[in-house]
Amino acid sequence: MNSPTFPTALTVAGSDSGGGAGIQADLKTFQAFGVFGTSAITAITAQNTRGVTAIHSIPLLDVRAQIDAVASDLRPDALKTGMLATAELVSTVAEAIRAHELDRYVMDPVMVATSGDSLLEPDAVETLIRDLLPLAALVTPNLYEAAILAGMPVVTTDDMRAAGNRILALGAGAVLVKGGHLEGDVVDILVAEGGESTWARPRIDTRHTHGTGCTLSAAITAALAKGDDLATAVDRGIRFIDRAIAEAPGLGSGRGPVSHFVDPE
Repeated sequence: MNSPTFPTALTVAGSDSGGGAGIQADLKTFQAFGVFGTSAITAITAQNTRGVTAIHSIPLLDVRAQIDAVASDLRPDALKTGMLATAELVSTVAEAIRAHELDRYVMDPVMVATSGDSLLEPDAVETLIRDLLPLAALVTPNLYEAAILAGMPVVTTDDMRAAGNRILALGAGAVLVKGGHLEGDVVDILVAEGGESTWARPRIDTRHTHGTGCTLSAAITAALAKGDDLATAVDRGIRFIDRAIAEAPGLGSGRGPVSHFVDPE
């Protein structure tokens, strides 16, 4: 493990030109938690608060080279993945994680942008479940992603628990099913071998939610890098994203970004 004063974290994800999600959100969140952030960029996107207008995938060898470079010299104390658009890319990242024996891995199974744009090819889902999910200490799907991974509709808190257990049975260390798309209050449910934990709070009435999934998973990753246990890291991550949404800067004419300037404590 790196110096406790300067723990490091790695994000393997796409770049968001609007700065609210992806690599940019992850690095800002790592910084907020006092963690040195490193990155492997999987794609360059042209996007803003209104949507994604172009995606350029980075060649597989270059993605692997980025991970190898970081892991061989700035070994991460924790890592997360975000946008992994293709089955080939999913396999490449899984191979790198295994080769370097990286742990404290948080998988954010990014399948669709907040704007509704698809970010994961259909044939990549099976590879994600087979190759990458069993390596994860934590998987953080929203309702849509949990439904795909679990192969069932997810619209209620009971569905969330059932889906979490199905995803857990696929090999994940734990599953945080995010209920941001529920009707009414927001409920997040952590499903692990030792049982379940639930976080419920009133919904914040705002359109500024771009990058919430990336920011939450990055906050949990940063807390893990600093040595927190999983339940504590999830709790810190949820409290951070709640403050980030509440204090969103109000940028853009669409779904604006959350604030990455809030106190992580």
